[in-house]
Amino acid sequence: MLMRLDTALLRAVPGAFILNSGIGKLGLDEESAAGLQQMAANGVPFVEEMTPAQFGKFLSYGEIAVGAALLLPFVPTRIAGAALTTFSAGLVANYFSIDSMTQDDGIRPSESGTAVAKDTWLAAIGLALMFTTGDKKKKKLKK
Repeated sequence: MLMRLDTALLRAVPGAFILNSGIGKLGLDEESAAGLQQMAANGVPFVEEMTPAQFGKFLSYGEIAVGAALLLPFVPTRIAGAALTTFSAGLVANYFSIDSMTQDDGIRPSESGTAVAKDTWLAAIGLALMFTTGDKKKKKLKK
């Protein structure tokens, strides 16, 4: 299965980053998981219903799944893009739900929100992948 270079780059870079992040969270201690869970609950309230141990596994396995979907070429690009978009939507929701992350206008990042604001790039990449047309469609259109 051949993948266009632009698509491969859009998938490989965030895929490797997210996969590495998920692997790094394997076996996350309960205190660290509880801290991440508390922050995540600002943007994704249902995670409060989990125990910290459950949340740690959910987060780790979720990141590994999204990273792997992006890196594995047999996963359709639109599916990988949808996974990245869904994942990043939670991150972006977090950014907008914590007042200290943004300046008074509620959009531009504050000094403490700059690191989290970069998650909007993941959302843009995910959307770009979802709307990418494959090589097969382009060949059909040329005929």
